[in-house]
Amino acid sequence: MSELDAVAAREAELEAFRSAAHALVDGVADYLAALPSRPVWQPLPDELREKLLHLPLPEEGISLEELVDTALRDVLAYPMGNGHPAFFGWVNPPPSLAGVAASLAAAVMNPSVVSGDHADVHLERAVVRWLAELVGYPHTPGAGLLTSGASAATIICLAGARGRALAHAGYDLRRDGLAGAPPLISYVPVEAHSCVPRALALLGLGSEAIREVPLEDGKLDVAGLRVSIAEDRAAGAVPALLVGSAGTVNTGAIEPLDTFADVAADEGLWFHVDGAYGAFGVLDPTIADRYRGMERADSLTLDPHKWLGVPVDAGCALVQRPDDLRDAFSLIPPYLRQGAGAEVGTFAEYGLEQTRPFRALKTWATIAARGRAGIVAQVARGNELARELAALVESERELELAAVPETSIVAFRARPDGCPPERLEAVNHALPQAVQAGGRAFLTGTIFAGRETLRACILHPETDSEHLAILVEEVLAAARTLATGP
Repeated sequence: MSELDAVAAREAELEAFRSAAHALVDGVADYLAALPSRPVWQPLPDELREKLLHLPLPEEGISLEELVDTALRDVLAYPMGNGHPAFFGWVNPPPSLAGVAASLAAAVMNPSVVSGDHADVHLERAVVRWLAELVGYPHTPGAGLLTSGASAATIICLAGARGRALAHAGYDLRRDGLAGAPPLISYVPVEAHSCVPRALALLGLGSEAIREVPLEDGKLDVAGLRVSIAEDRAAGAVPALLVGSAGTVNTGAIEPLDTFADVAADEGLWFHVDGAYGAFGVLDPTIADRYRGMERADSLTLDPHKWLGVPVDAGCALVQRPDDLRDAFSLIPPYLRQGAGAEVGTFAEYGLEQTRPFRALKTWATIAARGRAGIVAQVARGNELARELAALVESERELELAAVPETSIVAFRARPDGCPPERLEAVNHALPQAVQAGGRAFLTGTIFAGRETLRACILHPETDSEHLAILVEEVLAAARTLATGP
């Protein structure tokens, strides 16, 4: 192919991209406009499910136009449902439009965000600082990085905790591995997110080395915790880690972080705060004081792809001392020495990933498009709606609150009239799926205090009182049907 032919082919390819991309944007905008009037969720037709499951690998490539048509028709039309304002499931908001738009530019650049003097590296440093500033956590350059989510961020933070505890015990983890190391004990509340015990397991610390933190009605039994720590020390173990939550996944409860921080400081423990969902609640002036002590944590995890609405994936690990992560992860191969001599080093020295996607652009765009004031208003509104939903639940004889909401999660149960007590657990277990099938609202269930519980998480910026009323109506209707049905 001649040079002229190559230029013409490239121009034709870009023109096809331009046309297909415009069609995609138009299709997405049409979808978003119609979304509030659509069912929140609907199952895929059997024929389409089979088609997607058994797509043959094409021998020849298909056009961008055909790709766009297929994506709009067969994929976008059957979403998870979290774009709808009546979606209350799990902890999944809609993506910010600014983040969606920025994702295209990030994909075009397609960098590996590790080191070097290019925009993506410097923007991530700024975005991490922004996130720390938003939640009031102290930040020094290098003391944090973006991750795929809180699960990865938790592994990174707890790897730092493991390394520091063993170093203080005079043990060289890098040289000797965990074989022969003293047992490290972690103190973890029962409502901690599953990513915490999973991280401890992956780090080789094991479930037998986890102690339940004594909490009663949101208050820490300090004396009881200190006794547990003393007993572990007397047995030759190393108390290493104390975990608190800035918003539990079941009810959004904020644990007594300041008291946790006092115990951790006195006992020489690494204090880790799971703020994946709830840490941004500190921006709500009505509950900000409940977060006192979060700024004292040795590490903090955040999920901008939750309350902030950054398109998935975008998590963040923050630490007080950058060297705790660098000691755990830094290993510079010869081919990556360029840029590694900087004071803060490369991102690969602070976490798991060597090839890292450009998460910062969509995170920057989401925050910048709203500004701090806009984010504060959104967070406060979500919490206000949670209190409103709780009041609706309490006003219904056939519903009961499982816990008073502190943030934007409301946990409650159904107790429909005429339902035998022995059927209540089964009814509440089946309720989420029954409500989802109705298509007017979407919530999920959990186990809280040993009982089947409904949980509604309010994160959509467009959720309003009418959607709360629909949710309650759908729950009541489905509960009454389940109570009398087989």
